[in-house]
Amino acid sequence: MHSFNEGFLSKLRFEQSDIAAVQALGAYRGKQDLFRQQTPETLEALRETARIESTESSNRIEGIEAPRLQLEKIVLQGAKPRNRSEQEIAGYRDALALIHDSAPAMPPTANLILQLHQTIFRYLPSDGGQWKSTDNEIVERLEDGTRRLRFRPVPAIATPQAMGDLVAGWQRALLAPASDALVLTPLLVLDFLCIHPFRDGNGRVGRLLTLLALYQAGYEVGRYISLERVIEESKDTYYEALEASSQHWHEGSHNPFPWMRYFWGTLLRSYKEFEVRVGSIVPGRGSKSKQVRDAVNRQAAPFAISDIERLCPGVGRDTIRLVLRQLRDEGLVFSSGVGRSAKWRKEN
Repeated sequence: MHSFNEGFLSKLRFEQSDIAAVQALGAYRGKQDLFRQQTPETLEALRETARIESTESSNRIEGIEAPRLQLEKIVLQGAKPRNRSEQEIAGYRDALALIHDSAPAMPPTANLILQLHQTIFRYLPSDGGQWKSTDNEIVERLEDGTRRLRFRPVPAIATPQAMGDLVAGWQRALLAPASDALVLTPLLVLDFLCIHPFRDGNGRVGRLLTLLALYQAGYEVGRYISLERVIEESKDTYYEALEASSQHWHEGSHNPFPWMRYFWGTLLRSYKEFEVRVGSIVPGRGSKSKQVRDAVNRQAAPFAISDIERLCPGVGRDTIRLVLRQLRDEGLVFSSGVGRSAKWRKEN
């Protein structure tokens, strides 16, 4: 589509900081391979945590939630969904597993995008795998209850052609001698979200497309660190960057760099976390309680249970809560807030 027009791509001018970000990501891709060779026994626990977090965060961004314990049963044990939210969660689980298992054999086609959408909605009575039949808008709901139009996507009648053009442009760009997946992937997702080809599920399919394109280019950090969680944690910046880069998109005169820089920053953050978490897991690392205590000791700022969970793959939340209560009783930590917003701090 518009970002893959030959003239548009040739006019992109990268700043030195952009080049440095892309080079740093290339270096992390090399480290990723090294980690897989040196510490294969640690990766399964990371994969399990990432699958849970990716399914949880990508749905929660869209307002779809389920109790954590039930979500883990759906993702890890294939538990039967009991309501609409769980049906949507189970669908994303299946689409994510499809990409994890088969990304190299999934050619970039419009039918593939329809398949991902159909998979997300496979447990629902509504039809998945079909382009939108009515026009849609991207709106922001303000605190006072009013709505602000962020972007008007491609009309429904033009959507099939727009998606065909997008996939053709993406395929053509991939074959170019100087193509770089770190440039083409954010452009693919930007154009997809500007077309907004589905009545519902566009954000989730866009995040799945991100993983697919990165996996096919050898950037596999999403197997071990949830990119969806990192996006959720920077959700405001995500929407701001997307809105900035969508301005004048219909005319083909948009500025993709706010979105591309957000994308590169998200990927860099994920690789840095991958490096830290692999580095913190070594053979003979001691009991699960000791792992939690060591992770807490490394915290310089207030932290949540989920922060410790990410540093201790394979350690359940119940164990983490138990150790935190022990540390609290010992006068080493204290907590503030309740539920998801609770934060823990070390005593000075």
